[in-house]
Amino acid sequence: MVSHMDRRSKERARSLKPFFNACSHQSINDGNEGGAMNRIGGTCSKDNIVIFQGPTTPLPSGIPTYTVQILNVCVAGCSISNIHVRCGWFSSARLINPRLFKRIFFDDCLVNNGDALGPGESLSFQYANSFRYPLSVLSVSCF
Repeated sequence: MVSHMDRRSKERARSLKPFFNACSHQSINDGNEGGAMNRIGGTCSKDNIVIFQGPTTPLPSGIPTYTVQILNVCVAGCSISNIHVRCGWFSSARLINPRLFKRIFFDDCLVNNGDALGPGESLSFQYANSFRYPLSVLSVSCF
């Protein structure tokens, strides 16, 4: 698991702590991507995966850099694998470990090499491009 989080991402992660109650229904609003997600404790779905991203220090060449954090906000009983993300023609001027995140087709990127993110786990990576890619969860497998 990689842990590169800027201050803004840490604040967002802290703000999610009240929602980590496995026995309650909550509405989580990610102001960065727009839209609300419903999460029901004990029920696994793609809504249990939350993606945050924000700008970080540009490369020396001036290319903007973004940090992405992908979290499994379920607390217990919902390891989630085969996480696929809508990502357009995602590419990066900064090398990304393909085991963490790789585009496999247009608008289909695979997270964590298809391996599971356990309850409460997250991963982070940085990419560099002249614009920010809109990223959203496409599909997952629950077990």
